[in-house]
Amino acid sequence: MSRLTRKPDRGQDLALVHEVFDTAMVATVSTVLDDEPWAVPMLVAREGDRLLLHGSTGAGALRHVAAGAKVCVSAFVFDALVIAERQFDHSANYRSAVVRGVCRVVDGDEAPGLLDRFTEALIPGRAAECPPHSAKELASTLLLEVPIVDGQWVAKARSGPASEGAAWTGVVPVSTRYGAPVSDSPLPVPPSVQRLIDR
Repeated sequence: MSRLTRKPDRGQDLALVHEVFDTAMVATVSTVLDDEPWAVPMLVAREGDRLLLHGSTGAGALRHVAAGAKVCVSAFVFDALVIAERQFDHSANYRSAVVRGVCRVVDGDEAPGLLDRFTEALIPGRAAECPPHSAKELASTLLLEVPIVDGQWVAKARSGPASEGAAWTGVVPVSTRYGAPVSDSPLPVPPSVQRLIDR
């Protein structure tokens, strides 16, 4: 873990890194490309002590990080607004994690299984409902892993109430959930999708 210099009491352990990337599903991937900062939101999945990213083999910035450029992957889960008496004391309850490192390209026999695990992290049970990956699909997909290594991650969180005051104070929770699917298909909703919307 990298040391926090501001509000070090909000620093957390590796379990929070796992929790954030398991919950957030979208991360910001950042690097430097042609001497310019580059960042893009991407779907992310965690598999053990590594993060999985994937995209098109035609994406220049992804090819850049696949070639060994340093990368930073960050995610943030917004849990609640914290309303205080004074604007200065307003805050948020949140969980966040940042992982730095160098990507490794995942290919060969390992790629299909990890692409399945990527899908499973987002939609549990879906991989078994889909046909196997075709050779064309595998050839056009760049699958990358970023190891979660000691000294190369930071995790922070805030939870709890607002400070008390003469005026109203409180915490306003935030929730995200899946709604009813929109589809023109005459087929029934797959079980994996139904479980997503039922939870």
